Amino acid sequence: MAPSRRSYAKSTACVIPGGFTVLSLKFNSDTKSEHKLYVKEHKIRAEKSSHRPLDRTLFVLNIPPYCSKDVVEELFSKFGSVTSVELSDHPASLLQPGPELSTLFKPAPKQSFNVGYIVFKSPSSIAAAKSHPHDVPLVVCSTERTVKTGVSKWIQQYKDSFVKEDTLQKVVDEFMKDFDKKKEEEEERQKEEAEQQKEDEEGWVKVGKGKKGNKARPHSEAANQKILRKEAMKKKRKELLNFYSWQHKNTQKEHIAELRKKFEEDKQRIALLRAQRKFKPY
Repeated sequence: MAPSRRSYAKSTACVIPGGFTVLSLKFNSDTKSEHKLYVKEHKIRAEKSSHRPLDRTLFVLNIPPYCSKDVVEELFSKFGSVTSVELSDHPASLLQPGPELSTLFKPAPKQSFNVGYIVFKSPSSIAAAKSHPHDVPLVVCSTERTVKTGVSKWIQQYKDSFVKEDTLQKVVDEFMKDFDKKKEEEEERQKEEAEQQKEDEEGWVKVGKGKKGNKARPHSEAANQKILRKEAMKKKRKELLNFYSWQHKNTQKEHIAELRKKFEEDKQRIALLRAQRKFKPY
């Protein structure tokens, strides 16, 4: 009997519409059911950042909640050296840089399926991940790597929720130290600006170069004369307006009288039209 061709068929990658490659995932070697990951090379031209280089970043969908950053990094290190891993509950642009918060003050992560951005050290790792056979699953939990789930995971999270007083005090002290340092720098900056704007005994004002967007006071004679001329023109226009204010009042009175006259004429015209109607149903 001739052998089946299927036994000699070479396993290949499974590519679905949209350019995503399907990767199989199993929790452990004894698990029969498989989970599917969908990977694609990250290509967004509008996003130019060194954190997600376009030629070395892999976009991953449908990452299960039991896969942490460390687990994802170990899984995909099979295709090459991993530089960084970023997980999120939905595809989004890079977060704006802000103050680094301690893990003690960060909100608890959502327990949901995530999307990931995996940055490799070499661009060839992207091709290796996309060409991985779909019938060769990636194993999450093994003898070398233990991943807790269920009750054991909840117990571990409950134990980790308790923080030692020394650790918490250390984190708070560091935060307050940085806060006091920034406050002192702000006070010194305001003090320097106040000294720069302070007049000396002869009445001169020292104007320094401030931050971008701040307008400095004029210090030339031509600029001072220009400002004085503008103020004089404004004052003159205001005086003329007050001098002829009685003319404006008379004009308004005449306008109101004309409107009233037209209103009376319209009333008489409407009454005449009503009297000339020939059709009278009642």
